[in-house]
Amino acid sequence: MSDPHLKIVLVTPEIPYNTGAIGRTCVALQLELILIKPYGFSLDEKSVRRAGTDYWQYVNLTEYDDWQSFLEGQNPAPDHLFFFEEHGAQTVYDPVYPKGSYLVFGCESAGLPPELLDGNEDRTFSLPMLDTRVRSLNLANVATAVIYQAMRGQLGG
Repeated sequence: MSDPHLKIVLVTPEIPYNTGAIGRTCVALQLELILIKPYGFSLDEKSVRRAGTDYWQYVNLTEYDDWQSFLEGQNPAPDHLFFFEEHGAQTVYDPVYPKGSYLVFGCESAGLPPELLDGNEDRTFSLPMLDTRVRSLNLANVATAVIYQAMRGQLGG
């Protein structure tokens, strides 16, 4: 497999279907999926495999016990970290995503921990929603929309 253009990071994911669906997107686009524990499920659960269908075996998967282990293991450049939150000051359409960027998403019920966002306000982005009655979008849908926007130039957009 070639060096992934982007790395998708899920911090303490809770819903196996979302993780499986994001894994499938990673396979389709040859991206690395990085999962940071704890999870709200077991990776061998049927629902993760079902959402990833028969592609889960091809996911370029890396796991870490916590955020600090991730930082030590991956050593990402600070300007290659992109955090996605409902209330990010900028939208996903603002940045240029360099090769090797990390797209970081939080858990479904609480988003990213405040300690990850502290000091990274200029690196925190949102996917716009026009109707304020909608509190949030599904994690797998947001991740897929962000991934395709980040890869727009590479995919011919």
